[in-house]
Amino acid sequence: MIEGEWRLFIDKGKEILIDEYGYLVHAADWHEKIATIIAKKEKLVLIKDHWHVIYFLRNFYQQYHKTPPIRVLVNQLVVQIGPKKASSIYLNNLFPKGVLQQASKLAGLPRPGRCM
Repeated sequence: MIEGEWRLFIDKGKEILIDEYGYLVHAADWHEKIATIIAKKEKLVLIKDHWHVIYFLRNFYQQYHKTPPIRVLVNQLVVQIGPKKASSIYLNNLFPKGVLQQASKLAGLPRPGRCM
């Protein structure tokens, strides 16, 4: 184990490496169960709208190798979950520790460069 990496334990003793901020070290380790475990550590219960954001971020990252600007995320969510829910206020309620930061962590993506 490299300094600055920790272990996230999942069932049957399997270990997944996370960094000091709780982001996956190896994106290939991600699956929905990992997202659920991370959400529990973040004191979140994932609902359908969380998953829309998580999968959008994963798909965007796979295509562009970066997290999207929040405006791009909101515009896409208008299509998926409707204009009433696709707002900064609603997204901040879904991800109270920061939309892109917390959602990227749940999506198994690297820590966004814009995080403080």
